Amino acid sequence: MIVKWLSGTIDYGIIGLLLFLSVMVVAVALERFFLYRKLRIADFDNIKSLELVLTEKLSVIASVGSNAPYLGLLGTVLGIMLTFYNMGQDAAMDTGKIMIGLALALKATAVGLVVALVSVVLYNALLRKAKVLTLKWEIANGRKAL
Repeated sequence: MIVKWLSGTIDYGIIGLLLFLSVMVVAVALERFFLYRKLRIADFDNIKSLELVLTEKLSVIASVGSNAPYLGLLGTVLGIMLTFYNMGQDAAMDTGKIMIGLALALKATAVGLVVALVSVVLYNALLRKAKVLTLKWEIANGRKAL
């Protein structure tokens, strides 16, 4: 009973959470990209207020990028624990089943790494665009950031 619940938790819980986080990251990134395209930097009289608008919500993307591998690793550890538990329950377990269990356990780490890679790339692209817009404001206003 507990074994089936744990198996479902790994497959649908951890990987589902990672997929939800990836959708959230892409949604935030798209919102930021569209904001950056329509933003008029001339409307800002203060560089600090411009920076606040430009960097808003970027911490969400950075947090997912830094924590997704750990969530994937958690899923892998749970999957390996489940495989060892099943091995202990069935002394005559086929080695093929053991290898399949271990391979499936690693899928959570793979998903976590993919989510992290996408998040980091999007974060760096958005941060670069924010820096470019800030520099354009400085050039247009003849000032340096404080």
